[in-house]
Amino acid sequence: MALEDIFASISQEINKIFGFTDPLFGELIWSTILFIIFLIIGLSIEKIFEHYFKKWAKKTKTKIDDEILKNVKKPIYVLVIFFGIYFFIQNLSILDYYSDIISKIFLLIEILLISYIFTRVTNVLFAWYAERQERKKKTSQHILFVFRAIFNGIVYLIAFFIFMALAGIDLTGLAIGGAATAIVIGFALQHVLSDFFSAFSIYFDRPFEIGDYIVVGEYSGTVTKIGMKSTRVQLLQGEELVLPNSELTKSNVRNFKKMKKRRINFTFGVTYDTPLKKLKKIPDIIKDIIDPEKLEHVDKLDRVHFTEFGDFSLNFEVVYYVKTQDYVKYKDTQQTINYSIKEAFENEGIEMAFPTQTIYLSK
Repeated sequence: MALEDIFASISQEINKIFGFTDPLFGELIWSTILFIIFLIIGLSIEKIFEHYFKKWAKKTKTKIDDEILKNVKKPIYVLVIFFGIYFFIQNLSILDYYSDIISKIFLLIEILLISYIFTRVTNVLFAWYAERQERKKKTSQHILFVFRAIFNGIVYLIAFFIFMALAGIDLTGLAIGGAATAIVIGFALQHVLSDFFSAFSIYFDRPFEIGDYIVVGEYSGTVTKIGMKSTRVQLLQGEELVLPNSELTKSNVRNFKKMKKRRINFTFGVTYDTPLKKLKKIPDIIKDIIDPEKLEHVDKLDRVHFTEFGDFSLNFEVVYYVKTQDYVKYKDTQQTINYSIKEAFENEGIEMAFPTQTIYLSK
């Protein structure tokens, strides 16, 4: 037996009990009882949320569950009351002529309410994630805001198509028209859309984040903002560079913030009249200066070699590693090394080379 037949039987029994001749009176009484039942169910759910779920959420360390309960409590209560109103109206035979329209209206409202509850929950999760990223200063809040809006739009678009399908409405014409419109808009906004989708590529792939020091082509600087269309970089010279996101995804980006160790290579030269005995002492002098135990940011000394006879000097090459991403700390370390080399060479009587030219004249 269908639910409508059960409700009709109950309405008839009420008419018999009270002696009503008009079936509308029995239907009204039973519809009112149904509405009151749903109202009680809604109030009970609200009390359960308030006294049990809320207390349970307070015991947990995270605040996500508190926010989710806070955001879904009222919508769920409204959904229960909505079902009460639906059954109240559906039980009235006087409205049978409009039953098809009423069913579609209530179906639409039901789907929208469920979608609303779902987006409220996901919005809480987006807000929680955005707060975490903001503390870490890793993600543009603008991208998260747009991504949340797009996600909500997709949810409601899916809800719309579900309603159209359940309501038995033909979607063929609408789909063809929508596809044609999308193609036209896509061609008109292809450059904007390219930057737009590149922003999501940057967000998910994370080649760099806000605060990272990057090099793109001939430009280098610190990332200050990642927007939907462009990324802003504060250059070392002080000006701000605006780079389209589509260009960034096509370019080779060097991210120095990702670097765990920095390899340093430098050379120096001493004069040709430096005795061989002193030349052989130079590698040991450099090894003593670039000692990880003496210099805070030095990771290790890789090698020191007398590499070549230059045009005006005997050239040495030094390679070492620093365990810092900070460019200033690296330069400070190199400066300390340079001072120490100069001091050690002065003590040993080793002269640093400078460009010279010897001219031999024949008589």
